[in-house]
Amino acid sequence: MAEFTVKTQSSCQIIDITELVNAHIPASLKCGICHIFCPHTTAAITVNENADPDVKHDMLMKLDQLIAYKESYYLHAEGNSAAHLKASILGFSQAVPVINGALDLGVWQGIYFCEFFGPRTRTVKLLFTTAEE
Repeated sequence: MAEFTVKTQSSCQIIDITELVNAHIPASLKCGICHIFCPHTTAAITVNENADPDVKHDMLMKLDQLIAYKESYYLHAEGNSAAHLKASILGFSQAVPVINGALDLGVWQGIYFCEFFGPRTRTVKLLFTTAEE
């Protein structure tokens, strides 16, 4: 198991953490799974295209359009219901194959940490399981 922190700079932000995750994978892991988990209710982990930075922008804009920051029916006292909803939709974890000590992602794929109630310092936890080759 491993973990690292991510420092976000704005209230809503998507950060490519692919290299951070790769850096924590044991070189001895020849074939297995990297489980990436975000232990925060207003942040998420997702896999998406990392070749074009506009993808992150488009994702944030569409999520803002679908889930308004303030709604008259929100009851949550902290005022961050939108952040909880966005995080729940994207999810708090991903499982990615590992081959020869590195993530086995598609050509255009990267792992994104998604902040919806920042800026904050967040934790990402990694768990590695071994599979038979």
